[in-house]
Amino acid sequence: MTGPPLHGLTALSGLRVVELGVWVAAPSAAALLADWGAEVIKVESPTGDPMRNVFGSLGIGGDLPNPAFALDNRGKRSVILDLRDPDARGHFEDLLATADAFITNLRPDALDKLDLEAEATVARHPRLVYCSISGYGLRGEDRNRPTYDIGAFWARSGLSRQMADESGNPLNARGGIGDHITGLAALSGILAAVLEQRQTGVGRVVEVSLLRTGAYVLGWDLGLQMLLGKVSPAESRHHNQSPLMNPYRAADGRWFFFTGLEADRHIGAVARALDRPDLLEDERFSSASAIRRNRTEFIALLDGIIAERPLAEWAERFDREGVWWALAQTPAEVVEDPQLLANDGFVEVEGGAVRSVNGPVTFSGVTRRDAIGVPELGEHTDEVLAELAAETRRRPN
Repeated sequence: MTGPPLHGLTALSGLRVVELGVWVAAPSAAALLADWGAEVIKVESPTGDPMRNVFGSLGIGGDLPNPAFALDNRGKRSVILDLRDPDARGHFEDLLATADAFITNLRPDALDKLDLEAEATVARHPRLVYCSISGYGLRGEDRNRPTYDIGAFWARSGLSRQMADESGNPLNARGGIGDHITGLAALSGILAAVLEQRQTGVGRVVEVSLLRTGAYVLGWDLGLQMLLGKVSPAESRHHNQSPLMNPYRAADGRWFFFTGLEADRHIGAVARALDRPDLLEDERFSSASAIRRNRTEFIALLDGIIAERPLAEWAERFDREGVWWALAQTPAEVVEDPQLLANDGFVEVEGGAVRSVNGPVTFSGVTRRDAIGVPELGEHTDEVLAELAAETRRRPN
C-alpha cells in the first residue's frame, strides 16, 4: 500500500485479500477491508471492472467522476491479468498462494471455466478463505442464472412485493442497496473465517448470495408466513396499522416520520405537540388497539392537522414535548446533515475530486485521514508482479 489506511487496525494490516470482483457486491466488501487496514489487490480483465464505466453504460457520459466506483474501490491496488492466458493464470495462482482471503462475485459457471471452483481452489490453497458472492447460491438449478440485486435480492426474496406501492406495484429499488447489504454479510463471514484461520491455519469456503441475504432481511415476514401460512400485504400510508410509525407532510411540503412504535406510550406527547389534548379523550384513539382499529380515520385527522403548519414549527413543538420523529431527508439534505458530519459520515478521496460516503464503522484510537485514492486500471500490475517474483524467490523449495 502507498500509505496508512483510513481506519487501519493492526490486526488487519498483514491481511492480504485478492478480489476478482465486478460491479458492487464483492468490491464493496473488499473496499471496507481496505478501509480497515487490509491489503486488497483487485484483479481485473484487460477491459476492467465494468463499474468503471457505469455512466457510459447508462448513456449518461463516461467522462464524469465516478463516486459509485470510488466508494467500492478506494484504497485497493489494481492488477490486470487475463486469466485465459496461461502465464497470467500462473501469476494468479501465485497470488492466491500468498493471500489470506479471496473474494469473488463472478458466476459459478465462469469460475468453473477458469478452474476456480470454490472447493477445488481451497484444496489447492488449504489456508485460503474463499468468499463466493453469487446471485442464487452455489447449488440448485438457478446457480448460474444471471442477475443483479434487483433480481435476486429484491424480487426473488419477496422484498419488492412486501414494499409495493398503493396499487400493488412492486418496489423498483435504488441501485446498489441489496449489493451493499450483501457485501456487509460477506464481510462478516470473511472476518469470522479469518479469525478461525489464524487459530487453525486452515481456510474454508464462505458462501453468500443476494437471494439468501434478501430473505434474511425479510426474515420477520417470512417467519410469519411459515408459522401462519400468510402475512400482511404491503400497506399504504393511509392504512398503516401503526399510525405513529408513519410519514406525514407539513404545510411547506416537507415530509417527516413519527417513530412512536408503542402507541400507548407516545400518543400523549403527540397530542400535546399538536395542541389536541382532546384526542386522548376520544374513545376511537384511547389505546393502541383503538388507534389500530380506527387507523384510517386517525391518519386522515393527523394529515389535516399537520398540513396547517410548516415543518420548522412542528419540529420545535415535537422536540419540546418529547415526540419521537425524524425528517425524511432528500439526498441534498443528507450530504449536509450536521449529525453525519459530526460522526465522520463522509471522506475525501486522495488524488481526486470525489467526496465519498464513509463505511458504517468507526474504530476508537485510529487516526482520521482521507481515504486512499481509487486505482487506475492496471496501475499496480508491474509492482505487484515484481513483489510476487521476489516472494517466490524467497520461498523455500
